[in-house]
Amino acid sequence: MFTICLYQDTRHEKPLLWMRKKLGIGYISRRNDHITELRINGYAQTHRILELLNGFLRFKKEQAQAMLRAAKLLCKKRIEHLTKRDRTVLAECLLAIQNANYVAKRKKTKEEIYRLLDLTP
Repeated sequence: MFTICLYQDTRHEKPLLWMRKKLGIGYISRRNDHITELRINGYAQTHRILELLNGFLRFKKEQAQAMLRAAKLLCKKRIEHLTKRDRTVLAECLLAIQNANYVAKRKKTKEEIYRLLDLTP
């Protein structure tokens, strides 16, 4: 499942509330660390929102393009019906997203992602 998460300090959450209302999708949650997040789940919803926002993005463009490509692929077919070529494209999208993001915990290697997608020889 794909998720778009937009974060903001809870003191400044109004833009997230406005975005949720304008987009008509997602849900707001307030975390214990005083961060409010707008979450949008699902392949089709993620694809639709990223296409709407694409021209306005100033940050995370590389991740957005990779997510758009993967979401488009996953909107058309269930994951268990993906061809080997589809799964390779999906793996490359996942690696592009992962490599462009800062993550405190360990990232998956290319080999691990390929194994998860049954792309090992």
